[in-house]
Amino acid sequence: MVITKDMLIGEILGENLEIAAPFFLGIGMHCLGCPSSQMETVEEACMVHGVDADELVNALNTAFQKAEGENA
Repeated sequence: MVITKDMLIGEILGENLEIAAPFFLGIGMHCLGCPSSQMETVEEACMVHGVDADELVNALNTAFQKAEGENA
């Protein structure tokens, strides 16, 4: 899975909650179960929380790639 800024947070969480949730919680998204946060894009969430979307996407992709390598 390759994560992009225009992906929905719910889509990313659905792929692997254990990997993704700490990143979103770390930027201040404490309501990950709320329907509105599930339908927000990574870029929208980053704008609201004052986080660089490119940095978050890179960190998420690195974590997902690492997990895929460990599970291979």
